[in-house]
Amino acid sequence: MNRLVIHEVGMRDGLQMEKQIVAKDTKIEWIDRLAKSKVDIIQVGSFVNPAKMPQMADTDDIFAHINNVKSSYGETIFSGLVLNERGLDRALAQDVDLICMGVSASETHSKKNTGMTTDEALGRIIKMGEQALAAGKQVQVSVQSAFGCGFEGRIAQEKVFEIVDKYYAAGLFKISLADTAGHAYPQQVEYIFTEIKYRFPKSELTCHFHNTYGLGMANVYAAMNAGVETYETAFGGLGGCPFTKTAAGNVATEDVVHYLGRMGLRKDIDLDVLIEQARRAEEYFGRTLPSYILKTGTIGY
Repeated sequence: MNRLVIHEVGMRDGLQMEKQIVAKDTKIEWIDRLAKSKVDIIQVGSFVNPAKMPQMADTDDIFAHINNVKSSYGETIFSGLVLNERGLDRALAQDVDLICMGVSASETHSKKNTGMTTDEALGRIIKMGEQALAAGKQVQVSVQSAFGCGFEGRIAQEKVFEIVDKYYAAGLFKISLADTAGHAYPQQVEYIFTEIKYRFPKSELTCHFHNTYGLGMANVYAAMNAGVETYETAFGGLGGCPFTKTAAGNVATEDVVHYLGRMGLRKDIDLDVLIEQARRAEEYFGRTLPSYILKTGTIGY
């Protein structure tokens, strides 16, 4: 098994559903702690209209801070999400390491999220991805609602493959499939990722699972069986898409890291630091978070 990569998305996907605005200094403190855990990638935020997403209004400022102290973060990669050309310009101006963007395989979700059809959004995203690559950036493109949609139900697998095919043809090989609505189940996950590996052998695959119906960790296992390299997770199990029908949290980073440790993998990631960050978030928001390890404690490995 190749080295598995943890892409911590709690600072973006985790916080975007929270009505309580997290102060910039607190976000920086949390990012510092996550970096100390030695997760591979930290998604800092999204470059979106602050009027529509106030929680992300300080993304540029936080990246500016990170750039000023970058050497202190070692090999940590910092990513940011962009939705449109203006967001891409901001991400490039802040010298973001890994720029993430994507489209939804669900027409309903696409229109709610972007105001565009899937094809309209795809044409723009591919041009943006090519621009970011030309600027020397790492680019990850995603297919949202890849395993199902809260509004439409089942999504045709061939539609997902068609979107991936267009990414691949444009030289966009870092490809994420996101289970935005939490509809994925293990057999489906393993089949789709295995098929993409077969059809598109240069692809570098990422998975992103929400635990809406309790299958998050099972889907992680299925993705591993299919050879997926990167796992997007959120500390404490925070998160959810505000434009899906039933929003639920991500698979918790500490749950995945604990599982990997028991398999003898990624023991270099400091699980105690991740648990401490999840506890800090739990105290900050004043409620119990859905992470399992946060509730039960760990089994030594």
